This record gives sequence, structure tokens and C-alpha cells, in this order.
Amino acid sequence: MTDQPEPGRPDAPRLTTREAAELLGVKPETVYAYVSRGQLSSERAAGGRGSTFDADEVRALARRSGRREPSPAGGDLVFRTGITLIEQDRYYFRGADATELARNHSYEEVAEWLWTGELRPGVRFTAPSETLAAARRTVGALPAHSGSTDRLRVAVTVAAATDPLRFDLSPGAVLSSARSLIPTLVGALPVLGSTEADGGSLARELWPRLTARPADAPALAVLDAALALLIDHDLAASTLAARVAASARAHPYAVVSAGLGVLEGPLHGAASGLAHRMLQEAVDRGSAVPVVADHLRTGRPVPGLGHRLYRGEDPRARTLFALLEDVPQAAGALAAAREVVATTARHAPLHANIDLALAVLSVSCGMAAEAGETVFAVSRTAGWIAHALEEYGERPLRIRPSGHYTGPRPPRPAP
Repeated sequence: MTDQPEPGRPDAPRLTTREAAELLGVKPETVYAYVSRGQLSSERAAGGRGSTFDADEVRALARRSGRREPSPAGGDLVFRTGITLIEQDRYYFRGADATELARNHSYEEVAEWLWTGELRPGVRFTAPSETLAAARRTVGALPAHSGSTDRLRVAVTVAAATDPLRFDLSPGAVLSSARSLIPTLVGALPVLGSTEADGGSLARELWPRLTARPADAPALAVLDAALALLIDHDLAASTLAARVAASARAHPYAVVSAGLGVLEGPLHGAASGLAHRMLQEAVDRGSAVPVVADHLRTGRPVPGLGHRLYRGEDPRARTLFALLEDVPQAAGALAAAREVVATTARHAPLHANIDLALAVLSVSCGMAAEAGETVFAVSRTAGWIAHALEEYGERPLRIRPSGHYTGPRPPRPAP
């Protein structure tokens, strides 16, 4: 993020036209209109190319005008962030290729990179014993039909209640909470296999909570990579909710709760379950062709295909597919996934996304349909914390869009 200078300092950095437009929530042409009307002053940039603007003057105008125009990407809010960049069908965590990080580092190491910009080889997260015991008791009291997201939301609430220092929003305190919260979420989930993992990576701890089948090294590597790949993806809906909560100075547990609430929507984290069911049907029927045909005939989109941020294949899916090649039991599901893509391509040029790759893992390893959603939620917790850390450094309550009233005009007689 751009460091903001003290007002009046002669060496204070100035904003470019693009930065001023983002801060004002308008198009660059509107910034120049403000200059022509005398509402904003500008100076030529070094070398005579472009204009620069005083940051304090731009902020003052933003407070006065309260105006926001749609951004070119179609959103209504623009945030400067130093966490994730998505461009040209690739994505980066703090400037480093995210897929390379996921292939070469554990989930915990990538999380530390996202939070601090530093890699800590071999780092492991540990849940406090009392917090974990309380979370397990409470989660265990839920009805049998409760889903994994239900259990995770309850575990977050319990973890918050057992942490009297949760309102300390200093970076060190927030990171300490995050390092204990994430393994608490995993440890609170019920074990499906006969034995629970004894220490090790977060992926190893999560595995027996996703499937009763024993873990082998190649499959565990896919799960670890999936966790690392899903940590963050710019300002997805759940991340925006997390930043709104952080803007109101909610503690990190409440920030994660806000993200989980949005994640449960069928158009966000739950999308992987639809891909799982579709892929399982294709495997059971021995062909993806009739399954794809059924979706098209009924007007349903084929799950696991297409992404609004990528023109080609989702780089997260591409990375997982390559790793799944080394998992012998995944061969059938992997072939079915490729047949789904090839069959649908006759109708629409859509590419595989992360949900289809997660479905290959979950179907081939005997996981439930909601396994992908569980992986997504656990992983993205680290991303929500990263965005909370950024937002805690901003002006409080800055995320306040203006409503456009469309109701009846007052005055009206009271009913």
C-alpha cells in the first residue's frame, strides 16, 4: 500500500492521476474535469509526462464530494492493496507467482509470506489446548446434519470467546491470533478416519477430517497446494465482507466470521460442491458427455468451468491438475474432468477453474461433496487476516458506500 505522508511535509509523495481517480472513486477524465473547474490543483510529473496531485487535497475533495463512479472492472469500490495481483491469466502474492509458491512451500509458509512478506521455512501453526478442547466440545454438540461451514463458524466463535486479548489489533497480536485460530478450526472438525494425524503440517491435520482413506504423499501434496493456492484471490465477496468488518475495527475472529458468512453462499465457496456432484456422476456413468448434455438441456451451467478474471484456464486449476497426475487413484476423475472441458468446448469456449480441480481431488479420494468448501474456508482464513491487517492500517469506517434512495418522496403521512 502507498505510505501516506504527514500533511504539509515538503517531501511528501504525490499521487498519479490513476491513484487520485481510485481515491476519489471516479474515472481519470473526471479528475481532469475537477482540475479545469478549480476543484483540484495539479503539477506536471517529473519528465513532463502526466500530472501529479497532492494526496491531502485529493482526500479532502473525496470527503466533500462523496462521489463514486463505477470502476472499469465493473465494481463500485477500489482498494489499494499489496497482497494479491491478478493479471494476464496469472496471479501473484506480494509480487511472487502464487502457483510457484504453492508448488514449493507449505500452506503455513505461504500464509506467513502473505501476512509479513517473509518466508519462514518449516513454520507450523499450533492450537492452544484449552481453546481446541472448548471448540471440540461445542462443535461436537451440533446436530449430525450440520455442515462443515456450520462447524467452522461455531469454532471461530468459541476461539474468540476464549481469547480475552482479541481486541488488541496490533499486528503482532493479530498474527498470534491467526496462527492459533487456523489450527483450531481444523482441529475442531470431526475425524472421519480411524486415526488422527499426530502433528505435522496443517494439510496432514486436515486430511482425516475430509476422508476416511489414509493419506499418501502425492495426495497430501495436492491438498497442501490447494490450501496454498486458495489463500487469497483479490477482493472476492467474502474478502470484501472481511475488510468491511475490519474497517469497523472488529477483532480478527469477527473478521473471519464475516468472511465465513459470505462464503456459505451458493455462488462463492459452495460452488465446488456442485462440481463434485457433477464429476462424480460422470465417473459413475463412465462418460462426461451425457452429464454435460443434461446440464445444457436443462439450462444449467456446467460447474467447474469459466472464471470472470481469467480468459484461459484458471492457473490454480492448472497447478492442481499437474500435481494430480502423480496421484494414481485420481486418474479416472482426472480423465472425466478433461472430458467435461472438451465436451463443453463444443458448446462454449470455457476452461477449467479451481472448483473442477478440487472436485477431482475430492471424488478420487473418497471425500464428501462439501470437502472443497472446507478446504476453501480453512485456506481463505489466512487471506481474510491479511486483508484485515491492511484495513486496520486505514482510516476507520472508510468503507461507507452511499445509498441511492428509490422509495417514495417525503413527506408522507404516517400509517
